[in-house]
Order: sequence, then C-alpha cells, then structure tokens
Amino acid sequence: MKEMSSTMLSGQQSQKHYGITSAISLAPPREIDHHYTKKLCDAMQPFGVFEDEEELNHRLAVLGKLNNFVKEWIAEISELKNLPPSAISCVGGKIFTFGSYRLGVHTKGADIDALCVAPRHVERTDFFQSFFEKLKQHEEIKDLRAVEDAFVPVIKFKFDGIEIDLLFARLALPSIPDNLDLRGDSILKNLDIRCIRSLNGCRVTDEILYLVPNKENFRLTLRAIKLWAKRRGIYSNMLGFLGGVSWAMLVARTCQLYPNAVAATLVHKFFLVFSKWEWPNPVLLKQPEDSNLNLPVWDPRVNPSDRYHLMPIITPAYPQQNSTYNVSTSTRTIMSEEFKYGLSVTDEILQGKAEWSKLFEPPHFFQKYKHYIVLAASASTEENHLEWIGLVESKIRVLVGNLERNEYITLAHVNPQSFPGSKENRNENDFVSMWFIGIIFKKMENAESVNIDLTYDIQSFTDTVYRQANNINMLKNGMKIEATHVKKKQLNLYLPPELVQKKKRQSIADLNRSSNGGSSKRISLDSSHLDSSRDTDTGTPFSSPPCKQSKPASDTEDRWDSCILEMGGIPLSSLEKPIVPSPPAEPSVKAKPPSPPAVSAVLAGDVKPNAASSPKEEPNGLDDSINGAPAKRPHSPVEEEMAKRHKDAEVTGLFSAAGEQQFEPKAKPIPTIDTSRTQRLPSMELPDASSPLPASNSCRVVKNSIKLALNRHK
Repeated sequence: MKEMSSTMLSGQQSQKHYGITSAISLAPPREIDHHYTKKLCDAMQPFGVFEDEEELNHRLAVLGKLNNFVKEWIAEISELKNLPPSAISCVGGKIFTFGSYRLGVHTKGADIDALCVAPRHVERTDFFQSFFEKLKQHEEIKDLRAVEDAFVPVIKFKFDGIEIDLLFARLALPSIPDNLDLRGDSILKNLDIRCIRSLNGCRVTDEILYLVPNKENFRLTLRAIKLWAKRRGIYSNMLGFLGGVSWAMLVARTCQLYPNAVAATLVHKFFLVFSKWEWPNPVLLKQPEDSNLNLPVWDPRVNPSDRYHLMPIITPAYPQQNSTYNVSTSTRTIMSEEFKYGLSVTDEILQGKAEWSKLFEPPHFFQKYKHYIVLAASASTEENHLEWIGLVESKIRVLVGNLERNEYITLAHVNPQSFPGSKENRNENDFVSMWFIGIIFKKMENAESVNIDLTYDIQSFTDTVYRQANNINMLKNGMKIEATHVKKKQLNLYLPPELVQKKKRQSIADLNRSSNGGSSKRISLDSSHLDSSRDTDTGTPFSSPPCKQSKPASDTEDRWDSCILEMGGIPLSSLEKPIVPSPPAEPSVKAKPPSPPAVSAVLAGDVKPNAASSPKEEPNGLDDSINGAPAKRPHSPVEEEMAKRHKDAEVTGLFSAAGEQQFEPKAKPIPTIDTSRTQRLPSMELPDASSPLPASNSCRVVKNSIKLALNRHK
C-alpha cells in the first residue's frame, strides 16, 4: 500500500510540469490500447503521412547543406563589413526549423519551414540581396522567389527537390553559437518586429514539444488528427478553420490531460475533450507569463478586440497570441459538429464495431445542403491565375462573414478544396478555379414567401478583393470573380458526377491527393508560413465553470472524464476571470433548410469609377461591416446606410506582434458584447474600404446580383 501511494505521489509530482491543471487520468496503457494504436498506424499508412528513411535522410542532408551555406554567407558579409579575422572565424549563423517538420509530423513531399538566424551586423537587406543572389548561383536551387513585402518576409525555393520557406531574424548578439536556444524571452530584446514575428514560429514549436509528456505519443496522435481534419475539410486557417499549429496545441493539451496514454486512446480523448469544451474559454498549454518587453499579448481583460474571438487557442511562447482569430460562427459550428462525430466514430472503433478507416472517410459536402454559392475566380493566363486565386482564397472568409451577418442565413460552410472550372462554364482561354459555399437559410415563421437579396453581401466581398488587388498592383486584364447561387440538383453543371453523387469509397490515389491538400502550394498573401507566425493575441486565464450533470458517456471512465473536464480542462478558478462573451447559440448543421428558391441570375457589367481618383495607400482601413460587431443586418441596405458604413469605418491600429494587426473603432468603447458578429479580421487582410475601385478601363470588374425567393409550403 505504501509502495502504491508513493508511486501515485511521484506520478502526480511529475505532472507539475505539464499544463495549467492536473491530469484527468494517469492510467498507463493496456495491451488492447497498443493493439488499437498499431491498427491506427496501419489505417494511416495508405495516406502517405509517414516518410521513409531515405526521404528523411535526404531532408537532413539538404538542411545540413543549407546550414553550411548560411554560415559561409554570414562570414562573407562579415568580411565585407570589415570585422576582424578573429571575429569572422566565430561569427556563426544557424538554420532552425519549425512547423510540421520540427514537430516531426510532416508528410511525404511536404515543404520545410525554416529560419535563418544571423548576428546583429547582418541586415535584413543583406538577406534579400546578397543571400538571394548567392542562392541564385547554386545549381541545386530552383524556383527561387522572394516575398520581401509580406507580413512575415520570406524567400521560397526548392533545394534538391525539397521545398523550403526561409525566414530571417537578426539577433542582438555578436555571434550565433551552434547550441543557441531560442526559447528564452531575453533573445527578443532590442529586436525589430519583423524579427520577432519570424522567431515566433520556432519559439512556439519548441515550446509545444517542451510541454508534452511523451513526444512520440504526441506525434502519432497529431498525425492522426491532422489527417482527420484534412479529410473532413476543416484544416485551413485562411478559411476560418484551424491550421497546423492550432491542431498541434489541441493535441498537446489532450496529451497533458492524459500523460501516459498511447495514440489510440489520445485520439479518442481528443474528441471527448473538445466535443465538451465550453468555448470561448481558451485552450492554454501553460500559464501566460509577462516578460516585461512591452509586446502586445492576448488578454480580453485589456483588449476589447480579444473578447470577440470565438475559439481561442493560445500560443505558449511570449508574446502569447490567439492562433484562431479567423474562426467565425459558422466554422466553429462545423468544427463542433465534427468533434462530436469524431467522438461517436472512435467510440465505435474502441468497442470493436468499426475500423479506423471510418474516421478518415470524407464528408458528403455536396449532398449536405440544398443551396450553394459557387464562387469562380478566373484569369487569362496561368501565371495570373495562380496569383489571383491566392488573393481570392485569402479573402473568402470575408464573404463567409458577410453571409453570416445576413438575417436570413443561419450557416455558411465553405469547402476548403477548390475545383477547376468546367469547360462548359468558362471561356476557352480562361483559367478558372471554383469554391463552393453551402448555405442554410433560416426558417421563417408565418411567411408564405421571403425575398432575399445577397447582392450587397457578394458585392462587398468582390469590392474588397478588387480594391486590394489594385492597391498592390496585382489587378490585370482578365482577372474576374463571379458568384452564382445554385441548388443541390444543379451542382452537376459545375462538378463531375462522382463528386455530386454519394459515393461509398475513394481510390487510394484520391485519398493521397486529398490528404496532402490536393493542390500545389501557392504564395499566400497572408504569408502564413506557420500559423503562429501571423497570429495575434495572448493567453489569459479564465475561471473554471462548475461541474454540470452531463449525458452518460460511453463508459465509467468517460463519465468521470466529462465531469473533470469542466473543472480541470480550463484554467484554475483562483485566477481572475476577464469579461468574455457567452458563446452564441449554435445553429445546427443538420437543420432542414426551407424549400429551394428559384435559380438566381448572375448579372455582369462594367464598373467605371472616376478615372481621376487614385487608390489610397493605407493598409489599415477597414470596412465597418467587417470590423465591428453589428446585429444581423437587413438583406438589402439602402444607399444611405452603405454610405454611413464607409464613413463610420475610421479605425485606429492596435499593433499585434506575432500576427497581423487588430483594430478598434475610434468613435467610442464597446458597452456590450454583441456575439452576433464575433469574427474580427486583421487589417492586413482588408484594404481601406474608402479606396476607389480600379479605374483602369482594361480591367473588367464583374458585378453580381443574387436575389432569391424562398417559398414556404405548408
């Protein structure tokens, strides 16, 4: 007995390091858990999530060459800057990795996110000039391009077939030793903000690995959850779902709560934990610390904008940020449904009623809704098309936000996968990509028919995209966006029959393509090399809610888990609770929409704004309809209201260190929190709403009109 109590005590003591609460269960794995974990690995094998030894060694060799290349370049720069020979010999320089490669969960053919760390005498301009030229001369380096004006500046290239995104940071140190640890906050002193942003990816990744009890169990679980999220269409930070670093933090929190569990158990517990999580209580891996470096951090007690975040997942490295500020009401609803579905499937698997392959079956998106918006982006050349769809895709969540705010729409669900335009629906020489947004319309009581006008929602979005393209001199002749409303039965006009018809199984080739993203990597205007490198905001503790009576779980342990979760799954109640909004009522994804409306007409015309006007170069203007938290607006605003929106759109920037900028209305403080509009978009995503649309007559701007008549049949 004494032995058992001392074992339990030492086990509890070892958990002090992991997380902000004690573990839910310290139970060691059983033999059956190892058996299910092996079956999980077997089920993931066909999806190409594991890299073989040869590929792994190839990556290591490429990174070794790149590291030597960087040291050589830094020595050359040091000589040019007249450093003494003794200093040049030990000036150093180092390549650090971050993201999926650093976490050890990268898939076959995935790129590597890396950071070049240089001493204080090496400037950013040196990196983008002399280092870029040096790379250009290297015969093993292909597809070299620099994105110097991005929010997180980057050089992209292929080194001996391996795609690399390379960031740059200069530290306030005379030399960079090989054993340098980036986790200490002191290295952030006296750095410019671009260096802090660039360092953030590495610091967050290292901190996550440091805070998990067992790295191998964490890695295997994360591989499974990332594959599941991609297969279920909820892996995209840009579109308002979760990106890689957010999924990693949710898995890490699960590992902290079940420190001795193996991957099969952790996958099941992941769904248990987050199907019951009371958002917007934040997910924290460690207690936030203030390093007194005066960098903005996520704190809803101080920053009103942070109170609008619906699903906060807080990065563990200072300055702590929210990695999920793009999540909207619709995307959170969809993810919450998927967590519940994942729990039901893993319950079946662990009861022997289903195989792991069931967890990775894709959803039937094109059978799920009665109404869809088809968003088509087209350009006249392939090069223009790649550039254009990168911009359009980075703004789709603006359209989703517009649709969410329409008083007649309950949910807007964007499918992250884009599709090529069919030959029947495009000009022969055009390059077209299409996205599909499933719509659920609100059931209207006591109304025979309702007229719904989505024109303003669509036009506000297209104006945003055209204006941004014009402001950054991207807009070229032939670049167009068109939006069309279609009913489910008309999807066969846009998609191949095998996608529209319900299918039982996909080929392994299709599974591989889908799990790896389905398309080649493009330069995003968001510059999201690791989600955390752009994310704004930091962790603040919340008090724990009382343990409430919940529905019976699948077994005794799960019933205990669900009770403990509500007490221990979030920060300790002894901490001050900041003001946060209550979660908005969750619309059911399975809600039955009203009878289908008539097919809308898509009207196209030319826009000819005042040719004398010129676009403003202010990146931090924001339309009021995006920035604020208005109630659901009428479907057809009058011109006076539209003019007022633009007039009221004066904003002031609140600088955000590890992400983009957040903005607060200049006029007056927010007296109450209206959760009908909870998504706050960073200003770097949206141009000045008062900027005129492009005046060039050579660029045809397509205007869309979408008007629906919903008829109720009693």
